[in-house]
Amino acid sequence: MQLTITGYGAYIRKRGECFEIKVDDKKDEISARRVQSILITTAALISSDALHLAYEHNIDVIFLDKYGKPFSRVWHAKFGSTTYIRRKQLELSQNRKGLDLAKSWIITKTENQIRLLEKLKRTRPKKREKIEVYVKNMTCYQEQLKTLDADNIDAVRDEIFILEAHCAKQYFKAVNYIMPARYQFDGRSRQPAKDEFNAFLNYSYGVLYSKTERACILAGLDPYIGFLHTDNYGKKSFVFDIIELFRIYADEVVIRLFAKRMVKKDMVRLIKNGVTLVKTGKQLLIYNLNEALDEKIRYRGRNIKKKNIMDYECHRLANSFIGRDKEITFKSI
Repeated sequence: MQLTITGYGAYIRKRGECFEIKVDDKKDEISARRVQSILITTAALISSDALHLAYEHNIDVIFLDKYGKPFSRVWHAKFGSTTYIRRKQLELSQNRKGLDLAKSWIITKTENQIRLLEKLKRTRPKKREKIEVYVKNMTCYQEQLKTLDADNIDAVRDEIFILEAHCAKQYFKAVNYIMPARYQFDGRSRQPAKDEFNAFLNYSYGVLYSKTERACILAGLDPYIGFLHTDNYGKKSFVFDIIELFRIYADEVVIRLFAKRMVKKDMVRLIKNGVTLVKTGKQLLIYNLNEALDEKIRYRGRNIKKKNIMDYECHRLANSFIGRDKEITFKSI
């Protein structure tokens, strides 16, 4: 399970082999054996004994800012697997195979988006025709993306980003079109979000980002050596690359919350130039996102939880870097 702390002033300490969480006058104890990660979203205190208990059980402790973006993580001091994986990762990021991989990540992302729109239109017959137009436009941009060719990604990076942006614009226009009128939004906005939908989506991506980084580290991949996203000081470029494969998990949850009118006005508050989630909004989102990630789906011939697909794909990718898998392809999910 993921232990999520959303209460201001919460205190986490060790009691035996359990984490004791105190919020106001309420105390709970949770066995460390049941916890995979601890997500702290508000001002909280955690004792050094509790951090050591997390270390002993390979539990990472992640701190999110008010937008849902991870700003710090406490974990054991060992990097997963062998240095050879990271050496090959750096080598491949600069050659033709790196370009092919980067293209496949964006193509898979758009395939996921198209599949979701196809599913949404089946339950909205009155909006089907216009949704199909958006899908057609996305397919056109996707085909252009497939034809890009060069010796390495540097030569076509800008073109990839441009085509991805065109796809994303069509996708979010379609998503906005199916939203109840109360929740419609004017395109993507990030930090800060300009509306409720983007506030929920940004926060869900932040939570997903922390899980993707964890999957990379466990597989021995270097979060900082990007293919599509360029290197920058402190920028975990490879996590930004790989998360493209899994953003659809967050999209599905957020779209469902709004389509079912589960989001209330008091779940966000106004801040300078935008809005941000309050405790009730975070609780609604994180609960539903974790429920979705615990769901088993049919994937590559087996029933597997969505959250485990992230680990599975990162391990497959690491194996391909060192030649254990001769060819690596990605499936829409």
